[in-house]
Amino acid sequence: MIKEKAVSIANPSPLGLLGFGLTTVLLNLHNADIIPLSIVIVAMGFALGGAAQIIAGIMEFIKGNTFAATAFTAYGFFWWSLILIWINPFEKIAAADLKSMGFYLLLWGIFTAFMFIGTLKHNRATQVVFFSLTLLFFMLSIADFTGSHAIKTAAGWVGIACGLSAIYNSLAQVVNNEFNKEIMPL
Repeated sequence: MIKEKAVSIANPSPLGLLGFGLTTVLLNLHNADIIPLSIVIVAMGFALGGAAQIIAGIMEFIKGNTFAATAFTAYGFFWWSLILIWINPFEKIAAADLKSMGFYLLLWGIFTAFMFIGTLKHNRATQVVFFSLTLLFFMLSIADFTGSHAIKTAAGWVGIACGLSAIYNSLAQVVNNEFNKEIMPL
């Protein structure tokens, strides 16, 4: 009988959180009316928001971490789907309207609310990320359903805070791992 060698991989969560955080901050700088929607946001959404999170999610599947695998893979594909919605490469399919975007964001908000429940077994930093993301999705959904620019702008500020909390969570995990002790509290 041949013995299989145990495979140990690095913690993929910091990569996924960084991809999510950086992209979320950029998009919500747009939602808060600070920068225009441009290729900067689209490229970050494709590369770090999408690809990096999907890679982190697959690595979490390998590690057997169902929560992180589901979160990173789902949100990675969220970014890719959002980019497809923006560029609408399909001539015969209608572009998204505010009502359909409201439902799209509402469904993501419901999913995220249940993921937040899962974080109640996690550290406070992860709870902050998922709570603020739940709030963000619901606010953006309401903004699209009502056409309220004020709600969308307020959501942008919630999104900036959400993205910054994910970046902090990512960097805290890296720093704490490097020093093999808690330097940055989670």
